[in-house]
Amino acid sequence: MDDEARWQAVRTKDRRFDGAFVTGVHSTGIYCRPSCPARLPHRCNVRFYATPADAEAAGLRPCKRCAPDRQSAAETCVRAAIAAITAQGRMSLAELAGLTGYSATHFQRIFTRSTGLSPAAYARALRQSRAEAALIAGPSVGEAIAAAGYAKPDHFYAERKGREGMSPNDWRRGGAGRRIFWAVLATSLGEMLVAATDKGVCCLAFGEGEAQLRARFPKAELVAAGAEMRDLFARVVEAVEQPGPLSAAIPLDVAGTAFQQRVWEELRRIPCGETRSYGQLAAALGQPGAARAVGGANAANPVAVLTPCHRVIAADGSLGGYAWGLEIKAELLRRERAAREPG
Repeated sequence: MDDEARWQAVRTKDRRFDGAFVTGVHSTGIYCRPSCPARLPHRCNVRFYATPADAEAAGLRPCKRCAPDRQSAAETCVRAAIAAITAQGRMSLAELAGLTGYSATHFQRIFTRSTGLSPAAYARALRQSRAEAALIAGPSVGEAIAAAGYAKPDHFYAERKGREGMSPNDWRRGGAGRRIFWAVLATSLGEMLVAATDKGVCCLAFGEGEAQLRARFPKAELVAAGAEMRDLFARVVEAVEQPGPLSAAIPLDVAGTAFQQRVWEELRRIPCGETRSYGQLAAALGQPGAARAVGGANAANPVAVLTPCHRVIAADGSLGGYAWGLEIKAELLRRERAAREPG
């Protein structure tokens, strides 16, 4: 998060950012949680610190009202549960609640509010991330799946079903054996590279061509698209020229880590014509301290427009960056806003 995003969290007393940073008020010599109920300080007197220890090293003392130097009972509960899941794998809701002293219903509520995922979904995401890392480095698919904590390979395949087109073997071999159809298409924003498998679009980029596509998929079979992709590619061009909700129906075949997939799904939830900052996107995922990681996942998006990374802007309202140039980003946003206007 940048300081403007932190200040916005302090202004709104947003509890989701408690633990992500502390607010140092140098006119009073204290530091607070973002959600501190005390009167809002003047911005010129405020500095932000990553941890209470950093604030105290700068000569500040903790606020007695919001106690930023102490974990709340809920924070302690969530951290204990995450440590248990990380060490033991999936645990029942009753087991996790028993570790914390809360009822199962209340525990699930505070865990989901803090992380953006239910305990079961958090455990699945952790297993998937471990499996994906092992598939890249490991000697075999079976060993990688077992090392990630799956009792049976079928469980891994069931969890991934519908998530992405790339199979575990494809992942480990860098896409070898895949057939990808591609074309460079003319649009009002310039030439656009579109590539797709038989399951959906796997690449959309402006100002790129076959050489860049081969760099992205060095072990895949690249085939110049013909009639078999005419309808799909026409829909992709329409999504650029006349953006709207129908682009969400275009099938995708993209590979990414569990975290990247969550970020991309959240991007697709941003309404057409609206924008979010990196901090807001991180907060929507339940991880307000992960704005930098969200930015990395945003930059790794392989399908421009269809996964609308152009809808993410800087905290101060400026456009920020864009892989294919700020002129294209500005025009995409202009078209989306125009499409939302009545008439």
